[in-house]
Amino acid sequence: MAKICIVGAGSIGCYLGGRLLAAGADVTLVGRARIGSELGAHGLTLTDYRGGRWRVPASGMPYVTDASAAASAELVLVTVKSAATPSVADELKPLLRPGTTVVSFQNGLGNADVLRAALPQHTVLAGMVPFNVMQPAPGAFHQGTGGELEVAASHALRPFVDDFRRAGLPLMERTDMMAVQWAKLLLNLNNAVNALANRPLKEQLSQRAYRRCLALAQSEALRLLTRAGIRPARLTPVPPAWIPRLLATPDALFARLGGKMLAIDPLARSSMSDDLAAGRATEVDWINGEVVRLAERLGQQAPVNARLCALVHAAEAAVPRPSWSGPDLLAALRSGA
Repeated sequence: MAKICIVGAGSIGCYLGGRLLAAGADVTLVGRARIGSELGAHGLTLTDYRGGRWRVPASGMPYVTDASAAASAELVLVTVKSAATPSVADELKPLLRPGTTVVSFQNGLGNADVLRAALPQHTVLAGMVPFNVMQPAPGAFHQGTGGELEVAASHALRPFVDDFRRAGLPLMERTDMMAVQWAKLLLNLNNAVNALANRPLKEQLSQRAYRRCLALAQSEALRLLTRAGIRPARLTPVPPAWIPRLLATPDALFARLGGKMLAIDPLARSSMSDDLAAGRATEVDWINGEVVRLAERLGQQAPVNARLCALVHAAEAAVPRPSWSGPDLLAALRSGA
């Protein structure tokens, strides 16, 4: 059995690792002492929006705080926040044995490149987690939205495919991961809108004004992607270029046409919203900021996404946390566009 190590076991890492452990895989989780204490006391309880439930007991919980646990791994999943990627890459460099495969299951576009530059002797693959995971209680992690794990196609994954299949998390191998990552990033542009709204995702997406905020951000990104010759992959029933128009429809029509986009746990929020609630720095610079950087490379501007970055950074420092109404946020984005 292949030994798997998850480095950066927060919500996503604990959920993936817990599902693998529940299915019998040999997994070690590496993360912060706080989460380790919670798992040592409560074990892992994993649930999803379809009613699934899995349990990993606290006894013998394979959770450590030292990345040296990765030294014996054959597969390392990196799930840290994007800002921590360079330091994790430096940590892993002297530890990994020859032949270790590394997968970046992180937001943003460039994390696999950062890892690859630091780990030139290893197979480093870009991956994508499409679903949202929240932590409703200590040791409990809940998948609030749907989707399958996607990863760059590689023969190096062959020894691990069955582990993920048994866990109910099949790896969808792709030869167009950059297109997949841009498609996911287009959807993730809503993370900032949701964080600023300070509402559950389903409630936020049910309101047209908030959806029009997302439509502005996506339309801006799509124009830049067209200019750059990048065609995002189709991850939803609706092609990426059509989504802004769908988002802008009236609530009743959107509920009929975009029903699958509302197939979300009623309590689920974006990870960016969770970061603001916890007083943590967000990943807005690796999501909306990617659109701003693309614009700069093309000699263009991305005022909507730049404004969202600025508003989220302001919210990181604000006490109390702001809760923008849909009309107010839409007006703020339009004033900067």
